[in-house]
Amino acid sequence: MISVVMITMNEEKAIETVVTDIRKQVPDAEILIVDSSRDRTAEIAESLGVKVIKQFPPRGYGPAMDMALRSGSGDVIITMDCDNTYPAKDIPELARLVLEEGYDLVDGSRLKKKPEAMPWINYLANAGFAFMASVLFLRWLTDLHSGMRAYRKTLIDSLKYEAKGAALPVELLLRPIRMGYKVKTVFIDYFERVGVSTMRPLESAYWTVRRILAVRFGK
Repeated sequence: MISVVMITMNEEKAIETVVTDIRKQVPDAEILIVDSSRDRTAEIAESLGVKVIKQFPPRGYGPAMDMALRSGSGDVIITMDCDNTYPAKDIPELARLVLEEGYDLVDGSRLKKKPEAMPWINYLANAGFAFMASVLFLRWLTDLHSGMRAYRKTLIDSLKYEAKGAALPVELLLRPIRMGYKVKTVFIDYFERVGVSTMRPLESAYWTVRRILAVRFGK
């Protein structure tokens, strides 16, 4: 079974499109959101048969994603953003690589080249952090912050990480690599988002560096 999990905050403009696209690709998948919205996101999601877990008041990206990952019941957990930036058409292939090819984590990298939908400042920051991690982990890495990945459920169940704070995808990629899990990168498309971004660049940069160093030099 496949679980597609997302965290949502005021995504009422995009959620119906995103859920519809997911259903077209994996009709039998469990779709789950951890929602901290003030708009109709949860109401729309429930009307579409999505499992909704409320986290209000909001506790931040990390705790919300941690809850989403650990609440999925499938053998493979697919993460996506709920702003229509990621291609639902790639879900079956990401899941297949876990379920049939034996990978524990498949990372959907947005950065084969600069996506048209990504501002230059974001692209350069992402590329710089990926280069830093590549040097420290002696492995070619291209996108530490991708929101679209496939995780084997048993990996999530056994993985210990710091949920608090921003940039959790960085640790969710690097820690399994350090622990010797079988990790693969595939390149995916990345589209213009629907709605307003809630990312805080300086906070994200601080937590990115902190997580890279903590995983590389910590326990």
